[in-house]
Amino acid sequence: MEIETFLTLAEELHFGRTAERLRVTTGRVSQVIRKLERRIGGPLFERTSRTVRLTAIGQRLADDLAPLVAGIEEALRRAADASRGVTGELRVAFLGEWTAPPLLKAVALFGERHPDCRVDVREVQLSNSRTSLLDGSVDVLVASYPFDGMACGPVLLRETRVLAVAAGHPLAGEESVSVEVLADHPVVQYPEVTSAAFKQDRTPDRTPSGRPVPKGPSGRSFSEMLTLVAMGRGVLPVGEHSRRYYPRPDISYVPLHDAPPIERGPVWREGNTTERVREFVRAAADVSQDMVGP
Repeated sequence: MEIETFLTLAEELHFGRTAERLRVTTGRVSQVIRKLERRIGGPLFERTSRTVRLTAIGQRLADDLAPLVAGIEEALRRAADASRGVTGELRVAFLGEWTAPPLLKAVALFGERHPDCRVDVREVQLSNSRTSLLDGSVDVLVASYPFDGMACGPVLLRETRVLAVAAGHPLAGEESVSVEVLADHPVVQYPEVTSAAFKQDRTPDRTPSGRPVPKGPSGRSFSEMLTLVAMGRGVLPVGEHSRRYYPRPDISYVPLHDAPPIERGPVWREGNTTERVREFVRAAADVSQDMVGP
């Protein structure tokens, strides 16, 4: 009661509103705060007839207690989820057509294990992939790594990198090229909202040897970025699955023989690690054993 009353008053800074939220009297709130102040050995609030403010000690105590209480509430929520079993609805999404097959395999296994939980599958775009996780409209997204600021699960898909160039580009006829060629040609850029770590991985500022990479124009979607490539406005490192899902007569895909593979898997907001999310990631890990090579 002491901690709850203190944190509520620290948020409201009003004894009446605090009492209403806690469903007690204002006298009870005052009594609890006075008792806590005696325990601390100093005032936690500055009170006048018109205002209530935290003292420096009170502010520090509030800052220290808030994350601890949030952690306790999260632990209780997880325990409640576990006791109920995995029910309700899980919203999963994929970014790029090639991520849909591994996502659906994970969805199928999750559904077998938890038939009482409905799974909603949707597609997101480069422009709204991050916001969908942040606003809670999507619980888990299968996307490319790295995806900074999010929790990451097991790798579901691994593919070699190729360089998308216009069909008439000088590199179009090569059997393979080095990542170093990025320094010799403008590189089409991803949208501004795309993960910073992802952009640095796909369209780096410098080659491995340190040569600067010239920046080409940005596209708002992957299809638009490929159209910029076809127009000769730049080149673009992509995964080899682009050959199958985006075959175009005006684009050639040239292997990058010295580039690391691209990896994709589930990402989610750390603060949204529910029992449903954990069980889905576990299902994804199980199906990934059959889908990803060493």
